[in-house]
Amino acid sequence: MPLDQSFVGRTYPPTEPYLVGREKIREFARAIGATEAEYHDPEAARARGYADVVAPPTFPVIVTMGSSKQFIEDPELGMDYSRVVHGDQKFAYARPVVAGDTLVCHNKIEEITTRGGHDFLTTRTDVTTESGEPVLTAWSKLVQRGDDK
Repeated sequence: MPLDQSFVGRTYPPTEPYLVGREKIREFARAIGATEAEYHDPEAARARGYADVVAPPTFPVIVTMGSSKQFIEDPELGMDYSRVVHGDQKFAYARPVVAGDTLVCHNKIEEITTRGGHDFLTTRTDVTTESGEPVLTAWSKLVQRGDDK
């Protein structure tokens, strides 16, 4: 079943706040092989002007992927997640993410297209602090493969 085109422009309620922990940043940095001191050591981060350890640029995928269940699990959209592959991801930052931030995601479906029997869903997630300060915007493209015939 194709994705419902009427969902273009749909927004979802803000997510529950996500508290960015110092150890979560360290774990993520280790997992991706990021050895820069500001990702691990609060003093090194402060020496570079950050309030605490700073997150690697792709860290917000932890928060944004968790928030994507809003549209993935929306039965009216018609997504069959067993047929989905990740097509693209990009981030635009207002400022870096640091330990101690409390982040909230605001999801919007920006585009739904169909090509070659496959649906392409582009989402936009505006990530702010709990108080509303802009932190970053993330765009993700998911491809729902068409029926195998």
